Amino acid sequence: MSKQNLIIDEIEGCEAEVGRAVWRLMDARQRTLTWLRDIQLSLVDWLPPDDRMNGIGTILYHIAAIEVSWLYEEILQKDFSPEVEGLFPVPVRDENGKLSVIQNLTLERHLDRLQRTRDFLLGVLRGMTLKEFQRPHTLPDYNVTPEWVLHHLAQHESEHRGEMQVVYLLAQAERRNQT
Repeated sequence: MSKQNLIIDEIEGCEAEVGRAVWRLMDARQRTLTWLRDIQLSLVDWLPPDDRMNGIGTILYHIAAIEVSWLYEEILQKDFSPEVEGLFPVPVRDENGKLSVIQNLTLERHLDRLQRTRDFLLGVLRGMTLKEFQRPHTLPDYNVTPEWVLHHLAQHESEHRGEMQVVYLLAQAERRNQT
């Protein structure tokens, strides 16, 4: 068994501190992708009987949408590009404020959306100076730095990965009970 390296590394093309923050975000994504590799694909569309919980497909859509939303609204402070809008044909939330149910998409489609939104984010961060990364952006309700946005996005994805794991366990239990 080889020795593991538990080291936060820099990301090529980024200033050192920016790169370490990007690394943390990438680590959260890698943990999500590793978990997704081991699930039964048929359960991505399973919807929990309790409507207070979301399905895995819905959560994956939400993770991608929130990532690109923070990129455009807080970091870039501009409207979505047409390419980004095309990735999200369904509003993230329904008229009641709940996450819109996303079904009948393959895991590959979800993963592609996650990668494309991540590529947009990395494209912006790779050229960002440390000064810009730590500069507060003034919005109507708060001030926010790109540095904090990355912290938030890593936490957001990690929390939703835990939610997906619970949903997956419930789906497996329901399948066992039906047989």
